[in-house]
Amino acid sequence: MLFVCYPRCSTCKKAQKWLEENQVPYTFRDIKEDNPTLEELKTWHAQSGLPLKKFFNTSGQLYRSMELSRKLPDMSEEEQLALLASDGLLVKRPIAVDGDKVLVGFKQADWEAQFR
Repeated sequence: MLFVCYPRCSTCKKAQKWLEENQVPYTFRDIKEDNPTLEELKTWHAQSGLPLKKFFNTSGQLYRSMELSRKLPDMSEEEQLALLASDGLLVKRPIAVDGDKVLVGFKQADWEAQFR
């Protein structure tokens, strides 16, 4: 399983602790150092079944400073994906990719259903 996170993020720390406590093997990837590519984001979005807006870190400073809550509705899906691929701090985290399953954010019940 690929675990994409930002090491300083408290939610990511909770998710990583949960993975370790439940002995779920994973490959760690720092989203700031190794941002998801456009192709990865397209694939993960399709596999997740989630609206693309769920991939944005709406509580992040960058999201707010760019006024994306106002701009995203007028952007195409391609433009939104390109924006996400431009900076890892715009991407909601953590992201867990396990085969064709993709979880965005950490909701313990969802992770338990997927990894237990």
